[in-house]
Amino acid sequence: MSMFRKPQPLAVLVVRDAPDVVADLRRALETAGDAERPGLERALVLAERSAGRPDEELRGRWVRQRLDSAGYTGPADSVEAVKTLRQAEPGLSLLRAATYAKEAAAAEAR
Repeated sequence: MSMFRKPQPLAVLVVRDAPDVVADLRRALETAGDAERPGLERALVLAERSAGRPDEELRGRWVRQRLDSAGYTGPADSVEAVKTLRQAEPGLSLLRAATYAKEAAAAEAR
């Protein structure tokens, strides 16, 4: 490996297992007793809400977690936030970091 090799850009992969969780909860609800039913119904509502979140919102949350763990508390889409994000995730390109920071700011504004 060459020390002059450009690092590959890091992409944030959004893993979605919420559809499987929703399906499991629905199956459990079919055989649930009266005591379990209210809790499973509530869990199903929460899982369905989570499954409907767009990838941009999930990446925005990922960005805010990285910024928080680095001690940054300012606006997610500032120059300082992008710099902090790139320091926290060295493989993240400037373009990707700026895009993710904008997504984080939009998610926080909702």
